[in-house]
Amino acid sequence: MTTTAELLKGAAELFPDEVVTQAHVRHLDLPLGAGRFALITLDNGLDHSKPTTFGPQSLANLNVAIDQVEKEAADGEIVGVGLTGKPFIFAVGADLKGVELLKRREDAVAIGKGGHDVFRRLSGLAVPTFAYYNGAAMGGGVEVGLHCSYRTVSAALPAFSLPEVFLGLVPGWGGCAILPNLIGADRAVSVIIENSLNQNKQLKGAQVHELGIADAIFEGADFLEQSLIWTSAVLKGELEVVRPEIDRGEAWDQAVARGKAVADGKVHGAAPAAYRALDIIAAAKNGDLGQGFDAEDEALADLIMGGELRSGIYAFNLVQKRAKRPAGAPDKKLARPVTKVGVVGAGLMASQLALLFARRLEVPVVLTDIDQARVDKGVGYVHEEIDKLLLKGRVNQDKANRLKALVSGSMDKAAAFGDADFVIEAVFEEMGVKQKVFAEVEAVVPEHAILATNTSSLSVTEMASKLRHPERVVGFHFFNPVAVLPLLEIVRGEKTDDASLATAFSVAKTLKKSAVLVKDAPAFVVNRVLTRFLGEVLRSIDEGTPVEVADRALAPLGLPMSPIVLLELVGPAVAHHVAGTLHQAFPDRFAVSENLGRVVEAGKRGLYTYDSGKPELDPEVAALFQVGDTVLTEEQVRDRALDAIAQEVRLMLDEGVVAEAQDIDLCLITGAGWPFHLGGITPYLDREGVSERAVGKRFLEPGVASVPA
Repeated sequence: MTTTAELLKGAAELFPDEVVTQAHVRHLDLPLGAGRFALITLDNGLDHSKPTTFGPQSLANLNVAIDQVEKEAADGEIVGVGLTGKPFIFAVGADLKGVELLKRREDAVAIGKGGHDVFRRLSGLAVPTFAYYNGAAMGGGVEVGLHCSYRTVSAALPAFSLPEVFLGLVPGWGGCAILPNLIGADRAVSVIIENSLNQNKQLKGAQVHELGIADAIFEGADFLEQSLIWTSAVLKGELEVVRPEIDRGEAWDQAVARGKAVADGKVHGAAPAAYRALDIIAAAKNGDLGQGFDAEDEALADLIMGGELRSGIYAFNLVQKRAKRPAGAPDKKLARPVTKVGVVGAGLMASQLALLFARRLEVPVVLTDIDQARVDKGVGYVHEEIDKLLLKGRVNQDKANRLKALVSGSMDKAAAFGDADFVIEAVFEEMGVKQKVFAEVEAVVPEHAILATNTSSLSVTEMASKLRHPERVVGFHFFNPVAVLPLLEIVRGEKTDDASLATAFSVAKTLKKSAVLVKDAPAFVVNRVLTRFLGEVLRSIDEGTPVEVADRALAPLGLPMSPIVLLELVGPAVAHHVAGTLHQAFPDRFAVSENLGRVVEAGKRGLYTYDSGKPELDPEVAALFQVGDTVLTEEQVRDRALDAIAQEVRLMLDEGVVAEAQDIDLCLITGAGWPFHLGGITPYLDREGVSERAVGKRFLEPGVASVPA
């Protein structure tokens, strides 16, 4: 039979580039005369910007440390064992770079078994074990602590989660089996399923304690010291840790059912991870952890060999790495400082931008508009939003006062923008209006000021064409809601110079946005993809397919919302306008729906009513529609829409709209909320054979976002 050490040695050979975590054992005398104690510290030797992970060699190192303390415990040399991390980091789980390399199911099983075999030894020692969550803990980092007898958590801990389902895995080193048996199924479902699918929501130290995952909480400054005093009290019997009785009756089944409803709402059955995790939680009701660990091993192996996980890791790497080093961005040394920002317009979008610039850049921001009432309304909106942040505890009173003081309004562009370094317009989406605004702004701003446009579809080059200095105009396209969606499409016009572009990227970074460089092409990236796919859905409706059928067609992808709900969010008028812009540019591929035109003319805000609590076609909209008699099935609508997306992505790459397919995927993930399990879109198109059917070849090399050959 293969030993754990042999298993891990084999796995380590597959992963020579692992950043190895050491498990240092030191001994100390506990306070209050409680006895000699072994403390294991997990540390990869790098600072907190390179968090500690568990690859095969790292697990082997922990295994060796446990060999040592196991003998000491058996010989009566120690009274307990503690586990903690380096400053600011406990451990953040499995090293995903290693997972990407796996080609065979048996290697995937070895990863699951190796983690289980090492971690479960902590619960089998002759003395109690303690996990001290001193800093960020995720995935396997959380799970190694769950195998200990007791846990403490730092009040300063910023991030604690089981993010596996978000990536396309299950918590596979004990999380699915132990957590519901520790804190109850409902709370476990919240942590494993709900938080994970809610954009990988993190818990703070206080929440970890409230949920019952940690038995005690201490301040960050003297966390380890206080944890050791607490440990002494527990070991001496002066303090008894009482945990609530777990309800293994109907409440457990209800929790699993709630988890399924959450998963259905988020991924619509399109990604298997959440459902596999729920199966293990459901089976863990009998408290048999060994059986649960075996189920985790099998689920982990199946998912590691599946396309959704590979797409999930690909997407994760795009967001964590590529987004931080945008392809094609000029040298950041060329960026100029921005000490004051101007915003032309004071409507909702402009006001959201003003709030973001004030909060992130902490420089004066001035809004202008065509009358004082609009200016006052825009400034008022920003001040109200700052008050909301104060109420939520996101800023203190002093910070709120300073932010409010930074945001002002003026009717006089010369006074407002005379000393601005960066002016962004967010006015009506019409070329003539935007050109007029830029001409007025150019006349009053300093020579070095950047002129940015938040246009969603118009040509930045044409917008700058009548200016004396077109080289300082740049597209700076945000997505709504500005505070939530991270994407910023930065558009280089034909004359935009490197210094202006570098300044735009520098500002984007300070705004904490994921910037992608895009060519000045109609509708750039996200709106071009969405308009093409929405156009195909609307075309099928115009031809005679019932709205409900067409709207359900994309459900198997697990998109954040259905096409018709997306149309309502964007607004029929905006969608119709963008479709018109793209129809002018590419009349053979982008149609303008006459039915949508009628909806806009009638002033309708969407196609559905929600009077019954669920979406139903608005009878007034149905009366406006003139349709043909070609009725497609959901599958036919879906094939048509996916083929159209594949064609459009291929054309955008051929036109050089972005550097690579990865940038289109990054745009869809961060600007449209498309799920990680699709990898944006191109890995899904490759996986389902759509790429080859529609454009004759894959977008990505085999092994990128897929299992290596």
